[in-house]
Amino acid sequence: MSAQGSLRFPHPEPPPFGEPVAVAPGVLWLRLPLPFRLNHVNVYLIEDGDGFALVDTGIDNEETREIWRRVFDGPLKGRGLTRVIATHYHPDHIGLAGWLCERQGVKLCASQSEYLETLCLLLDANGRTGEPYLSFYRANGLSGLEADALLSRGLAYLDMVAPPPRTFRRIVDGETLDIGGRAFRVMTGAGHSPEQALLYCAADNFILSADHVMTRISPNVSVEASDPDGDPLGLYLKSLTAMKPALPADVLALPGHHLPFFGWGARIDELVAHHEARCAAGLEACRRAPHSVFDLVPVFFERAIEDPHQLSFAFGEALAHVNCLVRRGQLQGVLDNGRTLFRAV
Repeated sequence: MSAQGSLRFPHPEPPPFGEPVAVAPGVLWLRLPLPFRLNHVNVYLIEDGDGFALVDTGIDNEETREIWRRVFDGPLKGRGLTRVIATHYHPDHIGLAGWLCERQGVKLCASQSEYLETLCLLLDANGRTGEPYLSFYRANGLSGLEADALLSRGLAYLDMVAPPPRTFRRIVDGETLDIGGRAFRVMTGAGHSPEQALLYCAADNFILSADHVMTRISPNVSVEASDPDGDPLGLYLKSLTAMKPALPADVLALPGHHLPFFGWGARIDELVAHHEARCAAGLEACRRAPHSVFDLVPVFFERAIEDPHQLSFAFGEALAHVNCLVRRGQLQGVLDNGRTLFRAV
C-alpha cells in the first residue's frame, strides 16, 4: 500500500549503501543492500557511551560483511559496538548478528520468540521441506511443483543467517533499555513476526519501528505452514490499534525499509484500511463462488507473482486474510476433492 499524502519525510532521499547519516539525535541511519525485489534494509546505530548500539544487521553474505568492515574502518573507526539488538528473526534483520557479536565481543538482545524462531529454523530447516507441510500447501490449492518451490525456500534461510550467539539478552514488552543514558521503551507487536521489537525514545520523540509500521508498503503478514490455523493478521491489526494512541502524533518513525517519516497515526490508519479492504475483497469473491486460498491470491494481489519468493509471501498473506475472516465467522472452509474451499457464511 502506498498512499502517502498525509505523511512527511524529513530525509526525502535515502543515503547511499554503506554510508551512515544522522537521522535523529544520537542516531545514525545505515542502508544495506538486499538481493530481493525489496533491495535494501535500514539499520540504526545509537550512541551508547564510547560506541554504538546496533539495531538490526543485514543478511549474512560477503557483500554485507565487506560493508561492515568498511564502516568499522571508516565512519566508526575507534568506536565499536556495545550490543546488537535484533528486532525480529527475518534474515535481513538478524542475519549477521552472530558474526557481528563475535567480531565485536558483544551480546545479542532480542525478544525470546524471535531468538528461538531463529534457532528452530537453523536447526531444522530440512524438517520443513516434507510432510505435513506438503499436504498443507496442496490442500490449499497449490500444485505439486508450486508446493515444492515454497517448501524449498526454508533452506534459503541457512544461506542468509550466520549462527547466532549461544546466549542472548531477552527484551520484553514494556521494559526500558538504557542506551547511552537515554531511556528506550520496548514495544512488541505480532503479525509480521511473532514478537517484533520496536524501540521508543520519549525524550527525543522517535521510534525505531522496524517492519511493523513503514511507508510505501505493508509488512508481509503471513500464515506459516507450522501454524496453519494461526491468525497473524488479527494480531497485527490488534497491535496497530493499540500502538496508534500510545505515541505522540508528531513522533518520528525510523522504519526497517524505505524512508523515515512523520505521520504515525495516519500511517496506521492506512495500514488498517488496506487490510480491511483486502478482507472485504476476499469475502466478496467467496460470496460469488467457493475459492481455495491459492484461488484468492490474484484477488488480493493485482500484480503478477514473479518467483517462489514472492509466491510464498502472497500465499501466506492470502491465508492470513482467510484465517482472519474465519475467526470473525465470515468464512467457512469445506473439503472438496482433497482441497479446502472457502465460502461466505
